Amino acid sequence: MSDAAAEPSAGGDEPGAGRITRARALLLVAFAVAVTLALYLFALYLFVPRLAGLDETWQRIKQGSPAWLALAFGFELLSFGGYILLFRTVFADTADRIGWRASYEISMGGVVATRLLAAGGAGGIAFTAWALTRFGLGAREVAARMTAFLVLLYAVFMAALVVDGLGLWLGLIPGPAPFGLTVGAAILGGSAIVIALAMSATPRDLPARARESISEERPRLATVLKWLATVPATMGRGVRGAMRLARREPLRSLGGAIAWWGFDIATLWACFHAFGGTPAAGVIVLAYFVGMLGNLLPLPGGIGGVEGGMIGAFAAFGVNGGLALVAVLAYRGFAFWLPMVPGLIAYLTLRRTIRREGEATPSPAS
Repeated sequence: MSDAAAEPSAGGDEPGAGRITRARALLLVAFAVAVTLALYLFALYLFVPRLAGLDETWQRIKQGSPAWLALAFGFELLSFGGYILLFRTVFADTADRIGWRASYEISMGGVVATRLLAAGGAGGIAFTAWALTRFGLGAREVAARMTAFLVLLYAVFMAALVVDGLGLWLGLIPGPAPFGLTVGAAILGGSAIVIALAMSATPRDLPARARESISEERPRLATVLKWLATVPATMGRGVRGAMRLARREPLRSLGGAIAWWGFDIATLWACFHAFGGTPAAGVIVLAYFVGMLGNLLPLPGGIGGVEGGMIGAFAAFGVNGGLALVAVLAYRGFAFWLPMVPGLIAYLTLRRTIRREGEATPSPAS
């Protein structure tokens, strides 16, 4: 079934417009699954600590400072603003119809998809790719632009691991400095940066070279090698695109990525203040990013992985366990649940935006 056939037309009131097609049925099922999963995660997040005998922790959460928690709420909103700004910067010149409204809808829908299916952000990437193809972008363009977006976003992540990890270890940043956590984080971040820079040197015509290197008598092997070579070639194109954007529009590109991470960390910082104590700034930053590695685990919403990673990192830095527990749980309440309702609404309104703007026909490769 073609994309044009699968999507409703712009008019919406022609004969058959209300018919339940296979595509619509699948989308309704996906939406129902997402809502069910969100409710399940909410119940898990609400009741499991009580079953585990942590009722005292919940009582402490109720005693948090409303002013500091309100500030945490505001910081998290600003974090989402940074994400939308970065998305708009990367994709604005690819299709005229991807304006601020569409950028908001795609970004918030992608954030919710990432929350529901962590696994390194796979859910958000899939949702964003789907939305971009509906605006007429081909598969290769989507892949390259998404790579550029992720490179800019995670360049800040990896740079923070290097700078904060080495800064704490060398005593340039105040705070305790366990070797495995600080130097280990710096090695991880530095390795990722080196790999990305190496990717930028990938020849643009690598797929063609790979295919030409195989004899014409083995066309199937040539096709497989060309396909395999497309991955590093596309990643290289995305890395080079990210570097061009960073040079051309540093405030919008790197500024958006810094705002996304920075204000999210500020949310965690405000949550610590809400419960009467705050570790050193360098400790909060490094424990935050170490905990975020828990998103790589294929857990619904990363629940358990992120919290466990952050609390464990704070424990390694010598932070009081009870304080770290309530602060991290409060932070995750803002980070996970705050975008849920606007994100689900954004998904529904995005489909109307696509129909209203008139969906361009994607390339066959999409």
